[in-house]
Parts: sequence; structure tokens; C-alpha cells
Amino acid sequence: MNASGETIQPPETAPPEPVWLNRNVVGMGTTSLLSDTGHEMITVLLPGFLTALGLSSAALGTVEGVADSVSSFVKLGSGWVSDRLGRRKELAAGGYLLTGLSNGLFALAHGWLIVLAARTVGWFGRGFRTPLRNAMLANSVPAQVRGKAFGFERASDTIGAIIGPLVGVGLLGVLRPYSANASIPYRIIFLIGLIPGLGAAIAFTISVREQRGAPSRTAFWATVWALPQSFWRALFGIGVFGMGDFARTLMILAATQLLLPQYGLQRAAQIAGLLYVGHNAFHAAYSYPVGVFSDRFGRRGLLALGYLAGALASFGFLAAFLWHLLPIVYLLSLFGLAGFSMAVVDALEGAWTGDLVTVETLRGTAYGVLGTVNGVGDLLASVVVGSLWTAFSPVAAFGYAALLMAAGAAVIYRHR
Repeated sequence: MNASGETIQPPETAPPEPVWLNRNVVGMGTTSLLSDTGHEMITVLLPGFLTALGLSSAALGTVEGVADSVSSFVKLGSGWVSDRLGRRKELAAGGYLLTGLSNGLFALAHGWLIVLAARTVGWFGRGFRTPLRNAMLANSVPAQVRGKAFGFERASDTIGAIIGPLVGVGLLGVLRPYSANASIPYRIIFLIGLIPGLGAAIAFTISVREQRGAPSRTAFWATVWALPQSFWRALFGIGVFGMGDFARTLMILAATQLLLPQYGLQRAAQIAGLLYVGHNAFHAAYSYPVGVFSDRFGRRGLLALGYLAGALASFGFLAAFLWHLLPIVYLLSLFGLAGFSMAVVDALEGAWTGDLVTVETLRGTAYGVLGTVNGVGDLLASVVVGSLWTAFSPVAAFGYAALLMAAGAAVIYRHR
């Protein structure tokens, strides 16, 4: 109260931002870092390994597409099961364990069927755990900072995707001179990949806590159809984009083939692997800022921009094959553009789903449906791109991918 008797109001202050960097967010980030370190040690070397075995780009596309499709259908079931049981941690930890064990299976491969089996086992585990982890992550933080949490987890995952290829390419360079058989160095590295893969399962079990919810008694299809219409409309655009979003191993294969005449197989494979590290560095650098930006300004427009960036990267590879654009700086720019696209996609598809599906007992199912749509799209994209590449040309393959990604961007931009 002042001298004239008027009451003085205290100055208004903005409410404090909710805490988002909690034990669960850090624990899931650490787990993702370890898991992707092991996974990407395999991914970066798989095209070179298949080339050493004499397998084609169609085989690689089929392996990646089938593994993705298995992952996607598992996501649909695991998400609903977790909603029905009211718990997710033990199931997710089992998925991480299965993925970790699969890393060593590649060392046994002498043809594409064993590669397919190993990749399928790994992606089964990955598909099983992903909607459970995403639902736990969405439930661990307030809605207004959900983008930060998903961005942090994706950034941590991608730091592993930087470490893994660097370790893989480095070990390949060390081991290659000591082996007369071109496939032996790859097999040794695949066995080493067991270490971070199994470490991820241990980290998740120790660090992540779960507040179990009430079990859902709703039948599977009733739960699916209870998801809001706005989610289904978003899912359409996500699916269109996904039908062009081919596996990144095909991008590594493209760089390897473009550089092969100038550098030879082993050197071209190493350079392509380092370009993929650049892709993952861009992915990691943008994941958290993208989440922060989406918390402030919305997710839809930024997601459409990310889809468009993916289309431009695919068009860039089309141009590289069509006009023989081979400078490493040019190829790095394409990998960087694709890395930005993946950062946006990974951070915002999950965060936006959490925004659109507000009922916690539906979120596991929603993330499962999202994963299924992505997986079916990945299957079509990888198989079609690989088949077009083998039957016609890489120009036709990347042209198809660019067209579908751009169409997905248009659908998401017009979402209401």
C-alpha cells in the first residue's frame, strides 16, 4: 500500500517452464544412444558387406523393406498390448535385448537370406519396443515441453548414430589390410556390435521408471477406431511421405556406387560411411532445436518442411546419377539435407501424435498405428526404390522417392 492508500500489485511474472529433463528422459536418451551405436555400426557397413558377398541393390532393398514391414506390424500389436496390460517397461526392455542380440547374427551370413533373418530379428525388437518407449516418454513430461523431450531423445539416438559409423568405418580401415577375404573384417565388426546393443537393454532396465496405468479393457479394433479423426488425417500425409522414404542404406549404396570408379570398393565404402556420419551429425544437431521450435510455433508446418527437405535430397541424388555430380562436398550436402529431414520427422511425428491423442490409454495403440503406417511405407519405398534401381536406373528410383516425399509434404501442410 502506498502513501495514498492504494494497494500496489506485485509485478506479473511468467509461470516457470515445466521440468522436462527428468530421470526417464535422460534414461531413454542414454538407452537410445547405446542402441543406435550398435545398430549403426551394422547399417553403415551393410552395403559394403553385401557388395563383398556379390549381392544386388534389389537384395538390399528387399532386406530393408521386409525387415521394416515386420517391425511395423509388431508395433501395431505391441502398442495395443501395452495399453491393455497397463505396463510397458518390461516389454520395451525385452525389445532392446532382442535388437542387441541380432547385431551378432550378421557375422554368420554368407547370403542374403541370413542377412534378411538377422535384420528382421533386429527390427522385430526395434518395432516391439518403439511405441512403448514413445508412450512412456509422452507420459513422462507435460504437453507444453513434449517437443523438447522427444528432440532430446532423438538427438541422443543420433549421437549413437554418429559414434557407430565412426567406429565401424575406423575398425574396417584397421582390419581390412590383415584379411585376404573381403568379408572377414565386416564379420568381426558385427560381433563387436553386440557390446553397445546389449548395453542398451541393461541401461533401460536400470534407469527408466514407470508409473503403471489402469489396464484398458477395450478390444483391439475398438481401440484403433477410438483414435481421433485429426490423427487419422495426419496419418494419411505421413503414409504418403513414407512410401518414398527409403532406407538410408540405399543412400550409402548410392554414394558407394558413385565413388566406386574413382576410389575402388573399400575406399568408396569408407567415404560413403563417413558421409553417412555427416548425415547423422546433421540429424543430431537439428533434433533438439526442432523440438524446441515446434513447442513454440507448432509442429505441422515444420513437419511439412522436413518432408520437403527429404524430397530435395532425393532429387539431388537423381541429379548426381544423371549428370555425374561426384564432388564429395556435393554428396555431403545431400546427406546433410536428408539428415535435417530425418531430424524433423523423428522428433515431430512422435511429438505431434502425443498432441493429437490426448487419452493416455490410447497412446500406445496410436504409436503402434503410426509405426505400422511408417513401416508399410518403408517397405514399399525400399522395395520399389531398390527394384527401380535394378530394373531401370537409379534416376528412376530417386525420382519416384522425390515425388512421393513432396506429395506427403503437401498433404501435411494442408492438414486441418
